Amino acid sequence: MALTTPLAPHPADRLTGTDWPALAGELDAFGCAPTGPLLTPDECAGIAALYEEVRHFRSTVDMARHRFGSGQYRYFQEPFPALVAGLREALYPRLLPVARDWAARLSRPAPWPDTLAEWLELCHRAGQTRPTPILLRYGPGDWNALHRDLYGELVFPLQVVIGLDAPGTDYTGGEFLMVEQRPRAQSRGTSVTLRQGHGLVFTTSDRPVTSARGWSAAPMRHGVSTVRGGRRHTLGLVFHDAA
Repeated sequence: MALTTPLAPHPADRLTGTDWPALAGELDAFGCAPTGPLLTPDECAGIAALYEEVRHFRSTVDMARHRFGSGQYRYFQEPFPALVAGLREALYPRLLPVARDWAARLSRPAPWPDTLAEWLELCHRAGQTRPTPILLRYGPGDWNALHRDLYGELVFPLQVVIGLDAPGTDYTGGEFLMVEQRPRAQSRGTSVTLRQGHGLVFTTSDRPVTSARGWSAAPMRHGVSTVRGGRRHTLGLVFHDAA
Protein backbone atom coordinates (compact mmCIF):
# COMPACT_ATOMS: atom_id res chain seq x y z
CA MET A 1 0.00 0.00 0.00
CA ALA A 2 1.40 3.38 -0.98
CA LEU A 3 2.19 5.79 1.83
CA THR A 4 1.82 8.87 -0.34
CA THR A 5 -0.02 9.74 -3.55
CA PRO A 6 0.65 12.48 -6.13
CA LEU A 7 -2.15 14.52 -4.50
CA ALA A 8 -1.06 13.91 -0.89
CA PRO A 9 -0.21 17.11 0.98
CA HIS A 10 3.38 17.87 1.87
CA PRO A 11 4.15 16.85 5.49
CA ALA A 12 4.53 20.51 6.52
CA ASP A 13 1.06 21.28 5.10
CA ARG A 14 -0.45 18.60 7.36
CA LEU A 15 0.48 20.66 10.42
CA THR A 16 -1.79 23.59 9.54
CA GLY A 17 -4.76 21.89 11.19
CA THR A 18 -3.18 22.25 14.63
CA ASP A 19 -3.49 25.33 16.85
CA TRP A 20 0.16 25.45 17.89
CA PRO A 21 -0.13 28.23 20.53
CA ALA A 22 -2.96 26.27 22.17
CA LEU A 23 -0.90 23.09 21.95
CA ALA A 24 2.01 24.84 23.71
CA GLY A 25 -0.37 25.90 26.47
CA GLU A 26 -1.59 22.33 26.97
CA LEU A 27 2.00 21.07 27.05
CA ASP A 28 2.73 23.60 29.79
CA ALA A 29 -0.28 22.47 31.80
CA PHE A 30 -0.21 18.70 31.32
CA GLY A 31 3.04 17.67 29.63
CA CYS A 32 1.11 16.35 26.61
CA ALA A 33 -1.20 17.81 23.96
CA PRO A 34 -3.03 16.47 20.87
CA THR A 35 -2.40 17.64 17.32
CA GLY A 36 -4.87 17.87 14.49
CA PRO A 37 -5.01 15.12 11.85
CA LEU A 38 -1.59 14.25 10.41
CA LEU A 39 -2.39 11.08 8.42
CA THR A 40 -5.38 9.78 6.49
CA PRO A 41 -6.87 6.38 7.41
CA ASP A 42 -5.32 4.85 4.27
CA GLU A 43 -1.90 6.26 5.21
CA CYS A 44 -2.31 4.91 8.73
CA ALA A 45 -3.08 1.46 7.33
CA GLY A 46 -0.09 1.68 5.01
CA ILE A 47 2.33 2.52 7.79
CA ALA A 48 0.88 -0.17 10.09
CA ALA A 49 1.27 -2.74 7.30
CA LEU A 50 5.01 -2.04 7.18
CA TYR A 51 5.35 -3.97 10.45
CA GLU A 52 5.37 -7.21 8.43
CA GLU A 53 8.18 -5.96 6.15
CA VAL A 54 11.28 -6.47 8.30
CA ARG A 55 13.55 -4.85 5.72
CA HIS A 56 12.34 -1.44 6.95
CA PHE A 57 13.66 -2.00 10.49
CA ARG A 58 16.99 -2.22 12.26
CA SER A 59 15.77 -4.14 15.33
CA THR A 60 12.73 -5.67 17.02
CA VAL A 61 12.11 -5.49 20.77
CA ASP A 62 9.94 -8.00 22.65
CA MET A 63 8.71 -6.01 25.64
CA ALA A 64 7.95 -9.01 27.86
CA ARG A 65 11.47 -10.37 27.42
CA HIS A 66 12.94 -7.11 28.70
CA ARG A 67 10.24 -6.62 31.36
CA PHE A 68 9.05 -3.45 29.58
CA GLY A 69 5.45 -4.69 29.48
CA SER A 70 3.96 -6.90 26.77
CA GLY A 71 3.89 -6.44 22.99
CA GLN A 72 6.49 -5.59 20.35
CA TYR A 73 8.03 -2.61 18.68
CA ARG A 74 10.44 -2.13 15.79
CA TYR A 75 12.92 0.66 15.14
CA PHE A 76 13.00 1.90 11.55
CA GLN A 77 16.28 1.88 9.70
CA GLU A 78 17.31 4.46 7.12
CA PRO A 79 16.15 5.34 4.58
CA PHE A 80 12.80 5.87 6.28
CA PRO A 81 9.51 5.76 4.39
CA ALA A 82 9.05 9.24 2.91
CA LEU A 83 6.02 10.08 5.03
CA VAL A 84 7.74 9.06 8.29
CA ALA A 85 10.83 11.10 7.46
CA GLY A 86 8.79 14.07 6.26
CA LEU A 87 6.61 14.26 9.38
CA ARG A 88 9.62 14.03 11.67
CA GLU A 89 11.38 16.83 9.79
CA ALA A 90 8.26 19.04 9.65
CA LEU A 91 7.33 18.61 13.32
CA TYR A 92 10.77 19.48 14.70
CA PRO A 93 10.68 23.26 13.99
CA ARG A 94 7.10 23.45 15.31
CA LEU A 95 8.22 21.99 18.64
CA LEU A 96 11.54 23.83 18.83
CA PRO A 97 10.11 27.07 20.37
CA VAL A 98 8.56 25.07 23.22
CA ALA A 99 11.81 23.18 23.79
CA ARG A 100 13.81 26.40 23.97
CA ASP A 101 11.24 28.09 26.21
CA TRP A 102 11.27 25.17 28.66
CA ALA A 103 15.07 25.16 28.71
CA ALA A 104 15.12 28.90 29.49
CA ARG A 105 12.67 28.48 32.37
CA LEU A 106 14.71 25.65 33.84
CA SER A 107 18.06 27.43 33.27
CA ARG A 108 19.26 24.59 31.07
CA PRO A 109 21.32 24.62 27.87
CA ALA A 110 19.29 24.71 24.64
CA PRO A 111 21.62 22.96 22.16
CA TRP A 112 19.00 22.44 19.45
CA PRO A 113 19.73 24.16 16.10
CA ASP A 114 17.05 25.36 13.72
CA THR A 115 16.75 22.19 11.63
CA LEU A 116 16.42 18.51 12.44
CA ALA A 117 19.31 17.67 10.11
CA GLU A 118 21.66 19.92 12.07
CA TRP A 119 20.49 18.49 15.38
CA LEU A 120 20.91 14.88 14.23
CA GLU A 121 24.42 15.73 13.03
CA LEU A 122 25.23 16.83 16.59
CA CYS A 123 23.78 13.56 17.88
CA HIS A 124 25.93 11.56 15.46
CA ARG A 125 29.09 13.43 16.44
CA ALA A 126 28.33 12.48 20.04
CA GLY A 127 28.08 8.81 19.11
CA GLN A 128 24.26 8.69 18.93
CA THR A 129 23.94 7.26 15.42
CA ARG A 130 21.08 4.74 15.63
CA PRO A 131 17.75 6.01 14.25
CA THR A 132 14.82 6.11 16.66
CA PRO A 133 11.52 6.37 14.70
CA ILE A 134 9.53 3.41 15.95
CA LEU A 135 6.49 1.33 15.00
CA LEU A 136 4.68 -0.31 17.91
CA ARG A 137 2.18 -3.19 17.87
CA TYR A 138 -0.04 -4.29 20.75
CA GLY A 139 -2.53 -7.16 20.90
CA PRO A 140 -4.99 -8.30 23.58
CA GLY A 141 -3.38 -8.19 27.01
CA ASP A 142 -0.40 -6.10 25.85
CA TRP A 143 0.73 -2.95 27.65
CA ASN A 144 3.75 -0.67 27.99
CA ALA A 145 5.38 0.10 31.32
CA LEU A 146 5.94 3.71 32.38
CA HIS A 147 9.29 4.87 31.02
CA ARG A 148 11.32 7.61 29.35
CA ASP A 149 12.94 7.44 25.90
CA LEU A 150 16.45 8.58 26.81
CA TYR A 151 19.06 7.11 24.47
CA GLY A 152 22.18 9.17 25.26
CA GLU A 153 23.37 12.48 26.63
CA LEU A 154 21.74 14.53 23.83
CA VAL A 155 17.97 14.65 24.25
CA PHE A 156 15.18 16.58 22.56
CA PRO A 157 12.59 17.27 25.27
CA LEU A 158 9.46 16.53 23.21
CA GLN A 159 8.30 13.66 21.04
CA VAL A 160 5.21 12.63 19.09
CA VAL A 161 3.11 9.47 18.90
CA ILE A 162 0.55 9.02 16.11
CA GLY A 163 -2.40 6.61 16.36
CA LEU A 164 -2.66 4.28 13.37
CA ASP A 165 -5.82 2.36 14.31
CA ALA A 166 -9.33 3.49 15.28
CA PRO A 167 -10.02 3.19 19.03
CA GLY A 168 -13.28 1.47 19.83
CA THR A 169 -13.32 -0.13 16.36
CA ASP A 170 -9.93 -1.72 15.77
CA TYR A 171 -9.08 -2.11 19.46
CA THR A 172 -10.31 -1.35 22.97
CA GLY A 173 -8.28 -0.23 25.97
CA GLY A 174 -4.71 0.80 25.16
CA GLU A 175 -4.94 4.39 26.39
CA PHE A 176 -1.77 6.49 26.36
CA LEU A 177 -0.70 7.18 29.95
CA MET A 178 1.43 9.86 31.55
CA VAL A 179 2.37 10.09 35.23
CA GLU A 180 3.87 13.22 36.72
CA GLN A 181 5.90 13.02 39.92
CA ARG A 182 5.01 16.09 41.97
CA PRO A 183 7.25 17.43 44.75
CA ARG A 184 5.94 16.65 48.23
CA ALA A 185 2.64 15.40 46.77
CA GLN A 186 1.05 12.32 45.22
CA SER A 187 1.75 11.66 41.54
CA ARG A 188 -0.73 12.87 38.92
CA GLY A 189 -1.88 10.70 36.02
CA THR A 190 -3.21 11.61 32.57
CA SER A 191 -4.96 9.22 30.17
CA VAL A 192 -5.42 9.96 26.45
CA THR A 193 -7.20 7.94 23.77
CA LEU A 194 -5.24 8.35 20.53
CA ARG A 195 -7.45 9.21 17.56
CA GLN A 196 -6.56 7.52 14.29
CA GLY A 197 -4.23 9.72 12.26
CA HIS A 198 -3.85 12.29 15.03
CA GLY A 199 -0.68 12.90 16.98
CA LEU A 200 0.05 13.47 20.64
CA VAL A 201 3.02 15.64 21.59
CA PHE A 202 4.44 14.80 24.99
CA THR A 203 7.46 15.45 27.14
CA THR A 204 10.40 13.09 26.88
CA SER A 205 11.48 13.48 30.50
CA ASP A 206 9.94 16.35 32.48
CA ARG A 207 8.14 19.70 32.25
CA PRO A 208 8.69 23.06 33.98
CA VAL A 209 6.39 23.83 36.91
CA THR A 210 6.28 26.87 39.17
CA SER A 211 7.81 26.51 42.61
CA ALA A 212 8.74 28.68 45.56
CA ARG A 213 12.13 29.20 43.93
CA GLY A 214 10.80 30.03 40.47
CA TRP A 215 10.78 27.06 38.11
CA SER A 216 11.56 23.41 38.78
CA ALA A 217 11.39 20.25 36.68
CA ALA A 218 8.53 17.82 37.29
CA PRO A 219 9.65 14.31 36.20
CA MET A 220 7.20 12.53 33.89
CA ARG A 221 6.97 9.03 32.43
CA HIS A 222 4.71 7.60 29.75
CA GLY A 223 3.26 4.21 28.91
CA VAL A 224 0.20 2.41 27.52
CA SER A 225 -2.66 0.78 29.45
CA THR A 226 -3.64 -2.82 28.76
CA VAL A 227 -5.23 -3.49 25.37
CA ARG A 228 -8.48 -5.33 26.06
CA GLY A 229 -9.18 -6.47 22.51
CA GLY A 230 -8.09 -6.02 18.90
CA ARG A 231 -4.77 -4.73 17.67
CA ARG A 232 -3.23 -1.30 18.25
CA HIS A 233 -0.41 0.23 16.14
CA THR A 234 1.29 3.55 16.75
CA LEU A 235 4.08 5.48 15.07
CA GLY A 236 6.58 7.05 17.47
CA LEU A 237 8.72 10.01 16.40
CA VAL A 238 11.65 10.70 18.71
CA PHE A 239 13.84 13.63 17.66
CA HIS A 240 17.18 12.44 19.01
CA ASP A 241 19.05 9.36 17.81
CA ALA A 242 20.40 6.60 20.05
CA ALA A 243 23.90 5.63 21.15
